[in-house]
Amino acid sequence: MGYPQNIKVTVDAVVFAYHDKELQVLLIQRKNDPFQGKWAIPGGFVEDDEDLDTAAARELEEETGIKVEQIQQFYTFGKPDRDPRGRAISVSYYTQVDAKLVSPEAASDAAATQWFNLNELPELAFDHEEILAKAKVAFLNEVQ
Repeated sequence: MGYPQNIKVTVDAVVFAYHDKELQVLLIQRKNDPFQGKWAIPGGFVEDDEDLDTAAARELEEETGIKVEQIQQFYTFGKPDRDPRGRAISVSYYTQVDAKLVSPEAASDAAATQWFNLNELPELAFDHEEILAKAKVAFLNEVQ
């Protein structure tokens, strides 16, 4: 008996940096629907022949211009209604960059990029508020 599925795999890449001793996160403003104009974590669909870590680094570079050597997987999100385009499971990652050494620039399907203080976030697309909350805990546990 087969198991027909129509599930997509995505990756999200949470980027942390300290600005004036305050932890901030890099977000993109979505250029396209769904959630056009809303802020989101950089990410997207995994290619059929692509490793998950590679996909996360690729999506981050495509949307922000930031190239990272290391990216840490921390959680998988899979609620059936998390993406209005259909069932999508997201493997989420985080990384830290030196804000003085990177210059994020919107590209691909990002209209803009911006650093946000974790205590002053805009409304986020998809389930990215939940992803960001778990990423913050994972990151802070690692650096302590």
